[in-house]
Amino acid sequence: MREWILGRNPVQETLRAGRREIFGLAAAENLDPDTQVEAIFKLASDQKIPIKRVPRDQLDQYGSHHQSLALQVGEYPYADLGQVLGTAEDREEPLFVLLLDVLKDPQNLGTLIRSAEAVGVHGVVLPYRRTATVTPAVVSSSSGACEHMRIVQANLAQTIAELKEAGAWVYGLEGSDEAQAPGELDLSGPIAVVVGSEGEGMRRLVRESCDFLVALPMRGRIESLNAAVAGSVALYLVWAARGYAGAGGAGPAG
Repeated sequence: MREWILGRNPVQETLRAGRREIFGLAAAENLDPDTQVEAIFKLASDQKIPIKRVPRDQLDQYGSHHQSLALQVGEYPYADLGQVLGTAEDREEPLFVLLLDVLKDPQNLGTLIRSAEAVGVHGVVLPYRRTATVTPAVVSSSSGACEHMRIVQANLAQTIAELKEAGAWVYGLEGSDEAQAPGELDLSGPIAVVVGSEGEGMRRLVRESCDFLVALPMRGRIESLNAAVAGSVALYLVWAARGYAGAGGAGPAG
């Protein structure tokens, strides 16, 4: 199955990652190349990917927010857990995995993948059913981060058991009275963070498989955070506990 990746950052990161089969790059006829567009054209040229100039309204047919560029690609290449474990070994880092329990909103999924990639998560695990998956909309909302991330589809309870065998402690994020504050826990070792679905949280079996439940302290009038925001905060807390290992100089981006 072929699909279209839209927008400059998603297109650039898909080309940089080089993990998908790529069939062609479509660029609007009136596109005036800037530094980023020139870099995208060079990546395509180096990979011998055909570049076709097309009317802007043709790109509009593929979706909005294309920013005058669209990349035709094959299906997203999901990884397996062995590749995730291998990534941690190759980097010589404590295991760091994000599990998403039937997250439904593509925007939330993309945001969490982007946050996970930013803090050095080794892999993201999705269940087989009832969940958002890696679609072009998710590629866009992740700003292309999912093209670099190892993303696995698997049974979450079984995966949690395998992660425990690999030495990881599993922390489920929720706001119950049983949950502990992050400051009460050691987040510096091998860790898997579980984020539940919007509104419903973690399913019972997944929740019961966690070693610890974690609640983010709050002081405002709103009772809870959006799943993607809460998950992103939790990921940064883990990275902070590791002393921001591997941090570079990049700042916020659009």
